[in-house]
Amino acid sequence: MTGHEGSATSSSGPSIAVGRPRPGWAGLIGWVTRLTLGLVPLLLTFLFTTLILLLAGAPPLEAYRQIVEGAFGQASTRADILVAWVPLLLGSAGLMITFTAGLWNIGVEGQIIAGALVAAWVARSLDLPPLLLIPLLLLGGLVGGALWGLGVGLLKVYGQVHEIFGGLGMNFIAQALTIYLIFGPWKPARGATMSGTEPFPQAAWLPRLGNLRVSPLTVILAIVLTAIVYIALRDTVWGLQLKAIGRNMRAAYLMGLPTHRLMLVAFVLGGALAGLVGAVQATGVDHRLIPQVSRGYGFLALLVVLLSGFRLAWVPPIAFFIAAIGVGSPRLELRMGLDSSLGGILEGSLVLFFLLARGLRLRLSRPQPPAGSAPTA
Repeated sequence: MTGHEGSATSSSGPSIAVGRPRPGWAGLIGWVTRLTLGLVPLLLTFLFTTLILLLAGAPPLEAYRQIVEGAFGQASTRADILVAWVPLLLGSAGLMITFTAGLWNIGVEGQIIAGALVAAWVARSLDLPPLLLIPLLLLGGLVGGALWGLGVGLLKVYGQVHEIFGGLGMNFIAQALTIYLIFGPWKPARGATMSGTEPFPQAAWLPRLGNLRVSPLTVILAIVLTAIVYIALRDTVWGLQLKAIGRNMRAAYLMGLPTHRLMLVAFVLGGALAGLVGAVQATGVDHRLIPQVSRGYGFLALLVVLLSGFRLAWVPPIAFFIAAIGVGSPRLELRMGLDSSLGGILEGSLVLFFLLARGLRLRLSRPQPPAGSAPTA
């Protein structure tokens, strides 16, 4: 085995088999196998949640119908799906940048909060017309998230702190800073409560679609920025460099790539998109800063990326599915007396069964050693 082949096998990324084309029947069997393994997580999730519903004494089909009607039955709920879809899409696009570089950006929650903090500061400090103020609010969210992501990157690169631990620590700091501001310098005149600060001036509210909660501006931004990230990761030298780092950082360094700088840029850009989520939530949904401004969208975006198999093209439909489950599941409590956490069970079990099926698929696709060859360690 040559040195080049050895470096390829040590890669942590997805492997691509190279060899002769498989015969027609073998190719068809392989395609059917992949399709079956792709449908297995959905089937297992359906069976698992059906079993839970039966144990709870609830009719499964009626429960699923209530979720669908709760998500799509009214214009307001369909708009709420888009309200949840936008942060999932932006957060997932940012995570794809860091994941491509082999970095686990668990600090995305803190980056969302940091973007909301800077956007809130802009909204409270500047008295400008909406045409000028709204771009500054969104820019403030980008800057806040980028700086928070840079902090995680600096801890990783120069402090030798793993990004998982550094990101979790930064999450706690961002949350503590939010509570301090709400109950301290930014507390309302009537007294501090968990409802958050005073509402922002209406000039700082993102424009909505009629009486619905969704802002067309945020939907357009999410789609455009996700498309830009997709193209940048797929079709640019920068995207190829990130993939090289993600596959084998030491080999990328020996090839002359500026690995430290590329990692920091990945954290900054991923954090910027997460910070934009915070700005959108604070100015477009809540119109104030609240303690739970992130709403867990950072962790949900992690689930979306895992379900997509780290392929950005699959992120929009998967994020839409997760958003629809989140909007529709509260109807279970209203109409059937069931806990709305069933939606979380659906999401979590789907991720679990997907990861199990993905591991099985990788195991089945692993090349088998020739008969009679000695086993390798």
